[in-house]
Parts: sequence; structure tokens; C-alpha cells
Amino acid sequence: MVKKSPVIEERINKALKLKKMGVNLYPAGYHPDITVKEAIDRFGGMDEETLLKEAKPHAVAGRIISRRDFGKASFIHIKDGTGKIQSYIRKDKISEDKFEVFKLMDIGDFVGIKGSFFRTRTGELTIVAEDLTLLSKSMRPWPEKWHGLTDVEARYRQRYVDLTVNDRVKEVFILRSRIIQGIRDFFIKRNFLEVETPMMQPIPGGATARPFKTFHNALGMDLYLRVAPELYLKRLVIGGMERVFEINRSFRNEGISVKHNPEFTMLEFYMSYATYEDLMDLTEELFTCIVDQISGGSIIEYQGESIDFAPPWQRISLFDALKDIGGAGGDVFESREAASDFAAKCQLNLLESDSHGQILTKLFDYLVEPRLMKPTFIYGYPTAVSPLSRRNDKNPDITDRFELFIGGREIANAFTELNDPVDQRERFEHQASLREAGDNEAQFMDLDYLKAMEYGMPPTAGEGIGIDRVVMLLTDSPSIRDVILFPHMRKSQV
Repeated sequence: MVKKSPVIEERINKALKLKKMGVNLYPAGYHPDITVKEAIDRFGGMDEETLLKEAKPHAVAGRIISRRDFGKASFIHIKDGTGKIQSYIRKDKISEDKFEVFKLMDIGDFVGIKGSFFRTRTGELTIVAEDLTLLSKSMRPWPEKWHGLTDVEARYRQRYVDLTVNDRVKEVFILRSRIIQGIRDFFIKRNFLEVETPMMQPIPGGATARPFKTFHNALGMDLYLRVAPELYLKRLVIGGMERVFEINRSFRNEGISVKHNPEFTMLEFYMSYATYEDLMDLTEELFTCIVDQISGGSIIEYQGESIDFAPPWQRISLFDALKDIGGAGGDVFESREAASDFAAKCQLNLLESDSHGQILTKLFDYLVEPRLMKPTFIYGYPTAVSPLSRRNDKNPDITDRFELFIGGREIANAFTELNDPVDQRERFEHQASLREAGDNEAQFMDLDYLKAMEYGMPPTAGEGIGIDRVVMLLTDSPSIRDVILFPHMRKSQV
């Protein structure tokens, strides 16, 4: 049996005393009639004389975050979802019995307070308690003096504590909610239909990634957590839903880093009769709108860098970016051998199965991506790394695809969709051969999707945007774990 700390033992003893006094440690419900923010907005600007005239009692509720005891009186601060406020607890105001209950309360307990507002000698708005109710007993101590939870791993594992003691953390997740709502409103105003597609799929498709696998007992079949909703959304386009979007959870069985979490949020949208160039314009419009809503302008600060989202954004081909930004020589683009030799000088790990296009893309990821701080569209990706993209009419070795980079990392991936079922079948067959050769990230052959394509898909462009990375940018957060409420971590040893 794990020995409890003295502080926890003390709280347990207080709880037992309260029970003997007939106090319900966890009563059902409470009905505050004013929030802390509402109280501050309403009474914060009043002088003492006006406050006395407004002496109508109000009920507030929140968690005790500090207390100072002076014998028969105490000052505490309580915090609700909108802010914190001081309360004055006097024995002769709330009765001796209630004061005895209060003496057994701790920092971290939830309490309901009814009383009127006044201003202390230091000018702080305070509610003087005329009634006090214990709403929930906290059995564990909170971070000392509420200076914040500073251990990074503890913050992620105990987000419930992190949110309470670190106001900045809560602000990030409030902003995350606003960003997602802003994105949703943007697409709905442009006649896109929000839809939901399966999270468990018999064939995982839509991205080059290793999936999570599970088994459905009743159906007696393997299922996979989706790596992307793409192929289902395109089925909807085939079915006549010309503008669709989904803000979705996707799952990839990959490593964890400041940029990656196995479970993440993406926006995917599809637009019939559009091209990838149309989506560049729409993406500029989307980000300009969201950034303005969050920052009130077009410029944000991210990790010490000033990033301006005002359009037009830079547009450059992948090959030109490799030459002009990455310093790759012309021979690298002529043969796989030259590209492989150059990659070896860069100390990149290559697979024997890597094609020329895959090597060039890996060189881009290493040499160019970290340098793309301002919003930049990179287009013209090799066909070998774009199994769902339409080939370029002038050069079939590249596709009508772009990726958006901001702050030195990929934010979005988009392309004019491949709607030729014969070409798509050949691409799937190539992916299947890679999988058979041991590439766990290669895509599966999806015969049902091919059948759908054979009914005819209109010219379409689609895009996926990493919501978590967008939130990182707009909240100046260095790690994806800072913008995911409950990031995945290794099992705790404690």
C-alpha cells in the first residue's frame, strides 16, 4: 500500500471531522446568480458609497485559491471560470457553526458564497460572506502559493491542475475554440456543408502514414483508425456534394515530437470545379480572416519572429526552392544517383526503394522547410510522393499540388484531385507494391473508392490544414502539446 503524504492525511482528517459535523462534502448543485467577471464589470467601477447603496446580496461560486487567517476573520480569493475575486469571512457574519466549517476548508476546495460587495482599505473589490457553503472537498494539495505548475511533463499529465493554476494555458484553449469556430463560420458562409465521415475504416487511406489497427468483434473484421478523411469526403463529392468540409480527428501511428501527436485535429475541405491555384487564393483569404479575428491585424509574433499574413503570399516551385533556398545543384534534378549523393552529403537516411522524387522531397524537407518563416506556397511536388494528386498537364512527373509553410513547418497540403480512375488504379498498385516491400506508410489499394471514381468525379480541388499547428502559430506555442488538452505521453512511472 502506498503511504499517503502528511498533507493528504491532514485533509482526510478534516473531511472526517466535517462529516461528523453533518456537512455534506459533495452536495448536488449550487445556483450562483453572478459570475466573478460580471461582478467586477458591474461593481468594479463603483466607489464605496455607491456600493453601500447597491447592497443587495449576490451568490458566487468558485475554488479557493488563497487564504489569510486573522483569528475570527479571514480573507480568501476564489476563482471561477471567468476570474478571481476576494471574499471576507467573519465569524459574526456567517454564524459560529459555519465559521467552524470554514476553518476546516482548504485551498482547492469549491465554495459557494452569498453576500454583498464592498471595497477594502486597499481598494480591492470584495464580497463579504453572509452565508457560506462547502461545494466540494479537495483531497490533494495544490501547487504551493499558486505560483503555477512549472514542471512541463506534470503540466501535460495533469492538465486539470495546469488549467486552474496557469491562466495563460486556459487562454490558449479559449483561443483554440475561437479559431476553430472562426474556421467553421468561414466555410459555412461560402456555402460549404459540414459533414462527418467514419473514424474507423476497413481500409485507411488519404495519406501516406502508418495506421492504428483494431478488431471489431461483431463484424469479425479488422478496422483502422483513419489517417485522413480524404477518400470518404471525395466519395461525397462524387455523390453531388460539391462543397464539403470536416473538422476531424485523425490518427497516425508515428513518433511524438513538438510537431507531432498520434491523435490530432485537421480541417479537410473539397471544392468542385476548382483547381489547386483557386485553393491558394482561398487559403490566403481564410488565414487573413482568422488572424485578423485573433490579433486584430495581419501580423503575429511567433517564437520571436514577426510573421505578416497580408496577401499576396510567396509562391515558388519545389525545384526552384531547392535551388534558390536549399542550394541544390542542377545535377541533383537530373538523376536519382546525383540526388542520392547530395543527400548523403547532407547525412540524410534514405531507403533503397526511395525514388528520385522521394529523395528530392526529403532534401526539401531538410534544406528548405525550416527556412520558410513567412507564409509560402510550395507547388509542383513529384508524382511519386503524391499518389492522390492530378498530374500536371505540361509535366506528368509533377502534380498540381502545393503545401503551405509558415513558421518553418508545414501547415497545409492541397491539390487538384486525381479524378482519372485508370491513373488512380495504377497509383494504388504502385503503393501496394511499396507496402509489400515493407513500407508501412504506403497506401492501401481501395477498390471501393476506385468503383466510386468510375461513376465519375467532377474536376475538384481539396485541402487539409493542421488545426493544431495553426493554433500553435496563433498562440505563440512552441510545442503541439501546448495546444492539445490531453497529449499522448509514455506511461507514468509514478
